[in-house]
Amino acid sequence: MIVLKRCQWLAVVVVILASDPSMATDDANTPCTEDAMLVFDASGSMSGNGWGYGSENPGAISRIDKVRMALAKILPRVTRMRRVGLITYGPGPWQQCNVQLDLKPTSDASKLILNSVRDLTPAGQTPLSKAVEQAASVLDYRAKPGVIVVLTDGEETCGGKPCDLGKALRDEGLQLIVHVIGLRVRGITWTGEQAVVETKCLAEETGGTYSTVETERELIGALERTLGCPMMTQAMRSRFHCAGSGAKDGAGVEAEMMLGC
Repeated sequence: MIVLKRCQWLAVVVVILASDPSMATDDANTPCTEDAMLVFDASGSMSGNGWGYGSENPGAISRIDKVRMALAKILPRVTRMRRVGLITYGPGPWQQCNVQLDLKPTSDASKLILNSVRDLTPAGQTPLSKAVEQAASVLDYRAKPGVIVVLTDGEETCGGKPCDLGKALRDEGLQLIVHVIGLRVRGITWTGEQAVVETKCLAEETGGTYSTVETERELIGALERTLGCPMMTQAMRSRFHCAGSGAKDGAGVEAEMMLGC
């Protein structure tokens, strides 16, 4: 198997931008140049299964394993396009408000991230706000743009206020966007609605999106839209005829391999 380096990927990006000048108007609008942090929920509830409340089945695959499988499919593609880091919140010991920086934004970080999440034991509480705040600091959010993608299946349980944090990041940051992907939202009771309101506010205050997912495919799609670069990916798929056949030059063959065509 040919191992394609990040420089090769960037070379293909240059080909795309050269063939479509509308995608390269200026440096500020160049897609996927910002570093990103994945903020991963490893709290105790992630040891459960099912995509929604009441959908748990004994012996089924745990929620954290479902997310691991989705990440294994999306990260190899995403991490070729931008530097990505990892913060995990809620891993053991039991019922502690733990946040740990596993990886600063790094090129081609797929294997490093997957190895980190593979070794997690979900057991603690959910210090979501503290985790996002630490991710913002890692990204130096006051001095440069950045992207944070939060995966969560529950509410803040360590005293943080996600909505207030979103407002502070908006006011103090240069251009920090926080996206939230919510698991286990389907079937949530009225007692949990405030948790959705808080995390949705965190995303909206920073110009991000709040998405709920109920299948692996939906989770992969949400990660593609937030952590990835859908505009560039689609342009490349069109440019190199992912869905078609016919003769292709060397760049076309390499691009199809990188895009999973």
